[in-house]
Amino acid sequence: MMRARLTYIPVEVADQFEDFIIKRDVQILDAVKARTRDYSTLSLLKLLYQLRGNPMTFSDLYSKSKIRMKKSFLNYLHLCVNYNFVQKEASGSNMIYSITDKGRTMLNLFIHKSN
Repeated sequence: MMRARLTYIPVEVADQFEDFIIKRDVQILDAVKARTRDYSTLSLLKLLYQLRGNPMTFSDLYSKSKIRMKKSFLNYLHLCVNYNFVQKEASGSNMIYSITDKGRTMLNLFIHKSN
């Protein structure tokens, strides 16, 4: 059985993936503190959701994803790269991360569509 975990989720992501939220708590700037289920899937979705519009540098992706522990962030980012959900490309001294078609498909499987 999966344990519920307390985490910060960007407000827009929380609105989009409400099925993962057991209980919302306080909102702090652009994130909501929430008790969640299936934390690992939600963490992958937080990364992919941030990249859906534009490629980002490592630092931007880290801060916008709201995955607060850098080691966890790195683990989820490497998983996304290894499964070809995200591709990385060197640009000068930065790494630029962008979502792939496979990553977009994964993200779209979970996004609520109003029909």
